[in-house]
Amino acid sequence: MHFPVMAAEAVEYLAIRPGGIYVDATAGLGGHTAEIARRLDTGMVIANDRDAASLEMARRNTAEWASRIHWSRRRFSELDAALEECGVERVDGLLADLGVSRYQLTDAGRGFSLQSDGPLDMRMDPTTGTTAADIVNHYAEKAIADLIFQLGEERRARRIARAIVRARPIRSTLHLASVVEGAVPRTSHLHPATKTFMALRIAVNDEPGELDRLLAVGPGLLRKGGRMVVISFMSSDDRKVKERFRSLAREGQVVLLTKHPIPPSGEEIQQNPPSRSAKLRALEMK
Repeated sequence: MHFPVMAAEAVEYLAIRPGGIYVDATAGLGGHTAEIARRLDTGMVIANDRDAASLEMARRNTAEWASRIHWSRRRFSELDAALEECGVERVDGLLADLGVSRYQLTDAGRGFSLQSDGPLDMRMDPTTGTTAADIVNHYAEKAIADLIFQLGEERRARRIARAIVRARPIRSTLHLASVVEGAVPRTSHLHPATKTFMALRIAVNDEPGELDRLLAVGPGLLRKGGRMVVISFMSSDDRKVKERFRSLAREGQVVLLTKHPIPPSGEEIQQNPPSRSAKLRALEMK
């Protein structure tokens, strides 16, 4: 079952008007898109994602509100083109959920999973860019170590990178997981390769750069009184959102609707444990 994270809080902070125009910048499987679309009548939601497979599933999941949804497969930096495609200059609200969908993490063929064997891909857009296999099999040992340490916050990065280079060629997800597990002991309930896989996913998809582009482009897409809501899961992402929102507030361009990040409810965490690390921040354009 698909649980859109903090859906109630997201639509509350978006303050959806039935005739408004909204952007779901990370449509995923369509959970948030559906929550917005069902509150519209003459309005529209532009549902965007760079993962074509996710968009196809989202389209099926939101068929009931198809007339209110425009689909877009673009990067954050191209969101203005999505608006132009719809003949829209500014929108009433923009939502971005920065989490990775359960579908992406559990589909073996996408290469994100530690639990089942698959190709070392990890691209959210499988038609372009560097794969995880390219990194582990061709990057220098120091570059791999730095990547795992900085993006995965893995203290044992040097030992892991050394083991990866010695085991080349790394053939698949389970091969990589076993190489990492052989290099470092299990110290918690998490698999020893969890942070390494996370770091590779972040690097392959340039997640820090994509968030920078969203925070640069997003506020400019809002009309006066329009709202931007971002749900993040990593402390580094939340820090970026906080700093950008506060900078815009100091410049007098926006009003902060959340002085502190809003966490999910205890009930939601119980129903959907992966939501526990979510943090929501929102602003309104002056």
